[in-house]
Amino acid sequence: MKLLIIGGTRFVGRAITQAALDAGHQVTLFNRGKSNPGLFDSAETLIGDRDGDLTPLQNRRWDAVIDTSGYLPRHVRKTAQVLKENVDHYTFISTISTYTDFSVVGIDEQSPQQTIDAEAGGTLSVDDTNYGALKTMCERALDAEMDGQLLHVRPALIVGPHDPQDLFPYWVHRVAQGGEVLVPGTPQAPMQVIDARDLAKWVIAATEQKLRGAYITTGPNYTMTMREIVESCKRVSGSDATFTYVGDAFLLDQGLTPNSETPWWIPEAYIGYGTFDNHKAVAAGLTFRPIADTIRDTLAWLQARSADYQWQSGISAETEQKLLHLWHNR
Repeated sequence: MKLLIIGGTRFVGRAITQAALDAGHQVTLFNRGKSNPGLFDSAETLIGDRDGDLTPLQNRRWDAVIDTSGYLPRHVRKTAQVLKENVDHYTFISTISTYTDFSVVGIDEQSPQQTIDAEAGGTLSVDDTNYGALKTMCERALDAEMDGQLLHVRPALIVGPHDPQDLFPYWVHRVAQGGEVLVPGTPQAPMQVIDARDLAKWVIAATEQKLRGAYITTGPNYTMTMREIVESCKRVSGSDATFTYVGDAFLLDQGLTPNSETPWWIPEAYIGYGTFDNHKAVAAGLTFRPIADTIRDTLAWLQARSADYQWQSGISAETEQKLLHLWHNR
């Protein structure tokens, strides 16, 4: 297939580009040329900006487009308007953050989604408060333009090497350091993660098949817990880590914000984040590698980073020790 990948050089997009090349597809990348330029020598690269110059996409023909970097409805609408006559299928990487009620167990593709005023959605920038609603509006803008030739991919927590947010890498690194590790919540807290490379492989296969509609692409295909994740980190790294699970109420009293200072802290009131129904995607061929393999590869990638790297997520050692002291003496 002749594939156009919008973005395609950072984390999920990078994994999708690699999967497309591995599958033997002819790949064209469209991006601003700012993130990892020259990463894929065997792919054609078109330089442009979906907020402005879409000229490189005009008068070109592709079998399918995979949009890895659509966050604003005005951007995806303009992109679709340029491409819709020249592609047979459009795959959009959306998110489970589009849903409204995360206190519900078993959210599926038909569950209610967040929305935002269409006029406001045309002018807003993305932030933590409107990310999910804007993604919903992106989906709807594409629905209006693509006449059903569209696949919406809704992943949850994406893990693996090259994660620019350092959410999963924080846990891999912290556990590898050993000692007493503060873990938010309870050991039984359900967690759903998917390796970016497993997601990418499925996205390419789904695009080849021209799947349509929405698919929740969380993983794995069993109930994983926070305990399994951190214990797997310990086994892979061979550290002497011990784990102290600290309750939601205590962390909130200390002024911490869920999933901010402490990555992957999902309070029990938001159990939906760890219990999405992924049966539809699994039935369509979505598979998952063992979490230990992802941890091992992530650890190897972390060890290759520079010593002065500035972490994007995670609590400092000082804050962790302070919180543990307060927890034990409460």
